[in-house]
Amino acid sequence: MNVVSAGASPQSIATSLRQLGHLWTDLHRGPAFSFGSRVRCLNVTDVSFSAPKGVPDYVPPVSREFLAVRETFTHEAQRAGFEHIELPIFEDTHLFARGVGESTDVVTKEMYTFEDRGGRSVTLRPEGTAGVMRAVIEHNLDRGQLPVKLVYSGPFFRYERPQAGRYRQLQQVGVEAIGVDDPALDAEIIALADRCYKSVGLTGYRLDLSSLGDAECRPAYREKLQAFLRKLPLDEETQRRAEINPLRVLDDKRPEVQEMLVDAPLLLDHLSNSSREHFEVVKGLLDDFGVSYTINPKLVRGLDYYTKTCFEFVHEGLGAQSGIGGGGRYDGLMAQLGGQELSGIGFGLGVDRTLLALEAEGVSAGSPRRVDVYGVPLGSEAKRVLAGVVNNLRAAGVSTDMSYGDRGLKGAMKGASRSGARYCLVLGEQELADGNVAVRDMNNHEQETVSLSAVQAFLEERL
Repeated sequence: MNVVSAGASPQSIATSLRQLGHLWTDLHRGPAFSFGSRVRCLNVTDVSFSAPKGVPDYVPPVSREFLAVRETFTHEAQRAGFEHIELPIFEDTHLFARGVGESTDVVTKEMYTFEDRGGRSVTLRPEGTAGVMRAVIEHNLDRGQLPVKLVYSGPFFRYERPQAGRYRQLQQVGVEAIGVDDPALDAEIIALADRCYKSVGLTGYRLDLSSLGDAECRPAYREKLQAFLRKLPLDEETQRRAEINPLRVLDDKRPEVQEMLVDAPLLLDHLSNSSREHFEVVKGLLDDFGVSYTINPKLVRGLDYYTKTCFEFVHEGLGAQSGIGGGGRYDGLMAQLGGQELSGIGFGLGVDRTLLALEAEGVSAGSPRRVDVYGVPLGSEAKRVLAGVVNNLRAAGVSTDMSYGDRGLKGAMKGASRSGARYCLVLGEQELADGNVAVRDMNNHEQETVSLSAVQAFLEERL
């Protein structure tokens, strides 16, 4: 670009301004454009796109399994009195820093945080509880009947090293019960999670159970744990974490660290009387419900807000990423976020890892057949007539699909077979002239002729 000097002619100034305008346009068009004598758009045939690293696509037939798991989990929660809540994908960054804990790996290493055009720091949600609590406070849901019981589902985001079962976009179904400090509610929540897994056919998992104590016993235990950790040859980052929140060190997955923690003091040995009584009631109710569990005194959830009951579901068929879901009680979180002094308990169940666990067991989630009826028209007039039949069936609640394009009978019947439909409607020239349609049972391959005016009632009676 020309540089405008003092005393330059009007023509020279105009030329430089035009060049500056082109450069400004180029900069705002971004990396899909190259800078040359003029801007040249990349030929789209030269570009190939794929999903971002660590972000899975779910395409058929796996997407049907995915949907079945997510909907089954949600349905089980709704049967237990939980109502649906829809939350923003992103929130104010400070909500997660305060709610999840500033010293957690989630906040310090894993959050997708950026500044929007208004200069506000926002974060793609890494978990669901903080957002639910924000919504409960903002919309005064805690001023009505308690507990507030909410269920949500969707994607969450963490910048992690991608591997099987650990994604940067993870799918979860979560529940929160807010407003009652009752061990019976803890047991209900845990039993609900157990029922969710059983409902999709999963069996090879273990429930780890523990208690993280309360404000009465945690300070003394914290000091004792810190005294123990100060004697260990920990690296600088782990030493820093031990001073901020020593429980985070217990959650360190590195084998060399876990080896040093073998003789660490256990929180279960330092519970207050109220925490111990609470935990005993939870265990007793789970025994009554027939829910099997294993006491894991070193169980530490990865978020700072947990108190008292905590739990995790583990599936050994997944290797290092064995946790398929978990949760716990959080008695101080609402007040910490500016609300009332109300307690809560909840869980998050990983849909992605549940699918992997089902695959490891060779179990299908039992996704339903996609369509009940598939239409095969032979000819343009048959297509017009059959499209009306298909539309009426859909309006009546019958799941229906149809062949499009000029595929011929053989190609269209392949589509019918692949659709998984129970019945296939074949409408050719002869059937059309007679006012009939051929109805084929795709299970036994028997076929009968039914009048077009009666085919809807015929199918509704059999489906």
